[in-house]
Amino acid sequence: MNRTLSQSIIDAGRWIDSQGWCPATGGNFSARIDQQSALVTASGRHKGQLTPQDLLQVDMQGQPIDSPLKPSAETLLHTRLYQLDPQIGAVLHTHSVASTVLSRLAKGEWFTLEGYEMQKSLAGNHSHAAEIRLALFDNTQDMAALADRLSERWQQQPLAWGFLVRGHGLYAWGQDMAQARRHLEGLEFLFACELEMKRLGAN
Repeated sequence: MNRTLSQSIIDAGRWIDSQGWCPATGGNFSARIDQQSALVTASGRHKGQLTPQDLLQVDMQGQPIDSPLKPSAETLLHTRLYQLDPQIGAVLHTHSVASTVLSRLAKGEWFTLEGYEMQKSLAGNHSHAAEIRLALFDNTQDMAALADRLSERWQQQPLAWGFLVRGHGLYAWGQDMAQARRHLEGLEFLFACELEMKRLGAN
């Protein structure tokens, strides 16, 4: 097992848990090993207490490689992202209150943000004035079907930074774990701002 990638997932898990973005055993994280495989968190593990024994290697169909551990069904979304964009090196799936609530309140297929300086935390953005759009998918327990819907949306327009699943949470990614963490942190700050704006009746 790649120790550097393993430690990057463990460190991300502790940080994300400290933020309260992955309660109970929710969420799952991964890092690309190469074009054929990725390192992912096993199903049912608390993300703030990960060890190398809680990680396994999977192929790009989400199947374990030489491991008795069971990957989450949501691993299919991680591996589909790796297949859709060879530049993606890490994926973080979280269940924060802000992302979960906002994903239920939003209508349509896109969640939009604009006017925030923190938008510049997202790669390629250099101004608060740009409109940020995140794809929004309806929740389902059929991960293969959701992965196919992700592919369909991607063919229409490649996605950037992350996407939301209604009533479920956020998938954020980057070229490496550091960028994935930056995108996650930036998006969560933006979500928290939007939720507070709604609470105050400002939007």
